[in-house]
Amino acid sequence: MPKLVECVPNFSEGRNKEIINSIVDAIKSVEGIQVLDVDPGEATNRTVVTFIGTIENVVEAGFRAIKRASELIDMRKHKGAHPRIGATDVFPFVPLEGVTMEDCVKLARELAQRVGEELNIPVYLYEFAATADYRRKLPDIREGEYEALPQKLKDPRWKPDFGPDHFDEYVAKTGATVIGAREFLIAYNVNLNTRDKKLAKKIAFRIRERGRLKRDENGKIVRDENGKPIRIPGTLQECKATGWYIDEYGMAQVTMNLTNYKITPPHIAFEEVRHFANEFGLLVNGSEIVGLVPKEAILMAGRYYLEKQGKNPGVPEKELIHIAIQSLGLNSVKPFIPEEKIIEYRVANKDNLVNMKLNDFVDELSSDSPAPGGGSVSALLATLSSSLTSMVSSITFDKKDYREYCDLMKNIAESSQKLKYFFLNNIDADTQAFNQLLKAFRLPKKTPEQQQIRNQAIQQANINATKVPLDSLVKLNELVPLLQNLAKYGFKNSLSDVG
Repeated sequence: MPKLVECVPNFSEGRNKEIINSIVDAIKSVEGIQVLDVDPGEATNRTVVTFIGTIENVVEAGFRAIKRASELIDMRKHKGAHPRIGATDVFPFVPLEGVTMEDCVKLARELAQRVGEELNIPVYLYEFAATADYRRKLPDIREGEYEALPQKLKDPRWKPDFGPDHFDEYVAKTGATVIGAREFLIAYNVNLNTRDKKLAKKIAFRIRERGRLKRDENGKIVRDENGKPIRIPGTLQECKATGWYIDEYGMAQVTMNLTNYKITPPHIAFEEVRHFANEFGLLVNGSEIVGLVPKEAILMAGRYYLEKQGKNPGVPEKELIHIAIQSLGLNSVKPFIPEEKIIEYRVANKDNLVNMKLNDFVDELSSDSPAPGGGSVSALLATLSSSLTSMVSSITFDKKDYREYCDLMKNIAESSQKLKYFFLNNIDADTQAFNQLLKAFRLPKKTPEQQQIRNQAIQQANINATKVPLDSLVKLNELVPLLQNLAKYGFKNSLSDVG
């Protein structure tokens, strides 16, 4: 399995399509890079690009993009609603499959060094790649924005990690770049029925983790005994937020970076904005996700709103995603198309067995091709068993005479849905593992060195090929207790399905 890294560079150009396309083309020019999303904003004058690649090729793609942006974007002429410090404002590496945060830190520092030395752009490292705690947070590095850069470069505390530490005509054009490694960040904006960005900022300052300055009844900042301003913490952890007005939408938004969606997911941020909006006499009328979003963040929202409705959240992914889109108003300013906005759907192989029609699958299975074979079929049977388990628990959940078992049925439904998708994935995983074994057998074996490489590849491929059906067998131990509970407490007319 390749080691995949996600990169989400932000470029200070959101209006000129030729410039945006040229930067994206520079990224695509590196073999093996897949651009997943390009999200320009006219009012923000900023484009967020999301691409993935292997650990071996993402630095080169990043370097080419930053180089092209430095050639085409002139920061002396840049105006936009979003905070920024350079032509390539920020460039984060995010670990995906088979990649650690330590790997991403190394990639960030490698790219930062190349940009500083070869392109003569001041570079600051942030988040997990930061060289000092006070440089860890992006807003701290970007404080004062591009306009404050001449003074920032004179301050020894803000000497760049790489590149020039002076503001000349070249740096005036390119600005600085912030490069780092971070967890998956969700850029999330909530719409308000007002044009007043001050009201949006009031809400943002109440929810963001950093909070707001404490003021007395006369509006003066309250300070402690050392003269340091006292801050009132915000209500949401792992949330950076401010307010702005977006002319193309004709409304103000609370704009957020959710830096750990497992702590503060979009639906919790949405509800918190709605709470404070109500205090200020405002209404929330939808939201938008900029760039891509992990599937689990959307599923969490779907489960949350179904439970608020008193419904069983143990339903298929498609239904959870539909509920999330409707509840968060994700189609309010731009269409939210799951296949384009959810990262797992963007990187999924569209030619997988699970995407075949049933009659095509059984035809392929019954042919002389050795794969799909027994491992895929057993995974399919387990998928069907999990689906039946979810069906019976959902039917029981809705029956009046079984109200005392509602919580149990909800847990069974949710657990069986998760198992369903695990086994569904193994349908393809087994065939892919077997294909890797065939590939190993086809390796050259003319020399002793080739024979050794081939034997090692066959041995590893055999291990991988046995691991998938074994994982399915082990996972079935989680399904059996669910069925035993259904047999005991489930709707009696569905006991044949349990059997």
